[in-house]
Formats: sequence, structure tokens, C-alpha cells
Amino acid sequence: MLSTTLFSLGPFKICFWNLVFLTLIFFIAAILKRIVHRFLKKYVETANINMEGRRVAWLKLISQSVYLLAIYLAFLSLKFNNKLITFQDFLNFKLIDLKSFHLNFFDIFVILTIFFASRILVNFSKIVIGRKFRKAANSDISTEYVYVKIAKYFIYVFAIIFCLQILDVDVTLLLTGSAALLVGIGLGLQDVFKDVFAGFVLLFEGNLRVGDIVEITSGSKNSTKSSSGIVAKIVKINVRTSQIQTREGNVLIIPNTRLTQEQVENWSHGSELTRFIINLTVEYGANTELIKRLLKQAALAHPKVKKSHPILVRLANFGDSGLELELVFWADQSWDINNYKSEIRFEIDRLFREYEIKIPYPKRDILMNSDKENLIEK
Repeated sequence: MLSTTLFSLGPFKICFWNLVFLTLIFFIAAILKRIVHRFLKKYVETANINMEGRRVAWLKLISQSVYLLAIYLAFLSLKFNNKLITFQDFLNFKLIDLKSFHLNFFDIFVILTIFFASRILVNFSKIVIGRKFRKAANSDISTEYVYVKIAKYFIYVFAIIFCLQILDVDVTLLLTGSAALLVGIGLGLQDVFKDVFAGFVLLFEGNLRVGDIVEITSGSKNSTKSSSGIVAKIVKINVRTSQIQTREGNVLIIPNTRLTQEQVENWSHGSELTRFIINLTVEYGANTELIKRLLKQAALAHPKVKKSHPILVRLANFGDSGLELELVFWADQSWDINNYKSEIRFEIDRLFREYEIKIPYPKRDILMNSDKENLIEK
């Protein structure tokens, strides 16, 4: 009863026992892959070997090779009730047999092999590129990431083209015949194509790299910087989107055009020192010389403020509520610059309370006209 044929898979007759064997083989292969991966990873950690990208790639290569053995055992299990069927008969069995198109199990097997080999080749390219960058004196992890991404895209593109050639699909004829369709798709997905092109610009140009801290400001590049800018760290750059991590620890997925068309300030490039400003207001009639000294004292008390650069106190404006001042200091472009400015503000507040210097509240004078004759009827 259990040996009764349930369905056919090409020339093979599949019964209940075949399904049991196939399930067990691939289930054991999945468990064995995890055990091998865990064992190798534990060995690497025990040996105090740094888990760099190329060693991770080696782990993937070794663990994924378990599936090759599983595929071979799966074929042997089909021989349980198909003793006269050879592997050659299985590969030559035609699934689709049309005038202009043929598809058999051999084509499917070759296509799967190509993509499996492409995945292995991608991991191998990580090893080769990583090894060359480790030997270089001025090795850069961000540049290595770019080369790995480009190699990955080229490998997969050539794999797809090769698969189409195996299936006897004329790529040129396919593109020519679907030109009108591609134009329609291009118009509908023009934003997607913009993001894809921007992704290649980011990868090749190298102005923004993984690990850089950037400030993204909405608006044109010629506009002034607004307070609505996002300060984030670039985590990943893909073809269409990029992943950035904000100060709050949230990972945002944004289109690549935001990094190429909007105003982006790269804190990781150029000079490490940047001038920062803290704005505050004091009441009219206050001792400005004392305030200047206290503001400089608050800035100098912070360890992150550069003592070798001048600290300035400027009278920015005669405001509605009081004198508007600016404390100008120099510090490193840091992920925690807002925390540093907050600590300086706390020190300013402590000094102002100690010396009884007041920060005024906004004042408004309202004049009430009680003369009824001046009231305007509406």
C-alpha cells in the first residue's frame, strides 16, 4: 500500500516511501549544515580568530556543500522503486516540448547548478577581494565593501544571461520584441530606475561609504541647513535602497536618490574639527562681560571642546525679549555632539543660577482700548 505510485516526477514513479526518504534526507542535511556551521564558528572563536568577511565566506562555502551530498542521496533514494531508471533518463525527460522551446530536467539541473555555483563564487570573491585588501597598506573596509558588491552584481547578471542562453532564449530578440513593454515599464518605474542608477553612482563614486556618519537635509543642495536634518550612520548600500542607522538606534531604509539628490554632509570626510554654536538669550541690562566669561568657562570645562581653538561669544541680535548671544566653539564631528552641547548648556544654567543671571521669558504688552466709539462694528 505504501509502495503505490502517488504521482510521477519525470520518469520516476513517486510513492509514499520516496517522500519519506526525501523529507528525511533534506531535513538531516539542514540540521547537519547548522551543526557544521556552528562547530566551525565555535572553533574559530575558541582559537581567538577574528571573524572577518573572508572567514565568514569560508564558513558558508563549507556549510553549503552539505546540500550537494543531499542532492546525490536524494537521487539514490528514488531508485528504491525505480530500479530500471537511470540518472540519464531523468535528465533527458522533457517537461516542455514545443517547436521553439524545450525544457527538460537537465536544463533545470544546469540552471540550479549555475545559481548555486554563482552563490559559491560570490563567497569566493569575498575571500579573494578581502585577501588583497588585507595585503594592501592602506586597506579600507568601505572600499572593500564596494568591490564585493560590484562583483556580486556582475556574477549574478552573467549567471542570468548564461541561463537564458542554455534555454536557447535570444536575449536580443527578447529585448527588441518587448521594447514597447519596456518603455511602458520604464515610465511606470522611472523612480525605481533613478534609485538604481543612484545606487551605482554611490558604489562607484565612493563619496559615501558604509560606516560614514552623514547629515541628510531635505531640500536643494544650495539651500541653507535646517534643523530637520537627519544624522545617521550608513549601514548598507544596495542597488536601489540604502540602510542608515539613526542616533536612536532605528534602521531606516531610504531610496538612494536621497543620498545623491539631497544635501548630504559627510562627517567622516574632510576635517574632523567643526565649529558648533549654542544660542541663548539674556535680559537687557545684564553684565555682558561677566556673561562672556561664564560662557567661555562653561565651554572650556567640557573635555570634548578643543582648547587650542578660539572660543567666541558673539552678540547676535537685540531681540524682543533680550540680548541674543552665540557661544561658538570647536569640537570633533561626533555621533554624540548633541549630548556634548546639552552638557555645556547644563553647565551654563548652573553658572547663571550661581551668579543670578536670568534668562528672560518672552514678554508681550497688550493695549486695551475702552473707548466704545473706536470700536468697529463688523
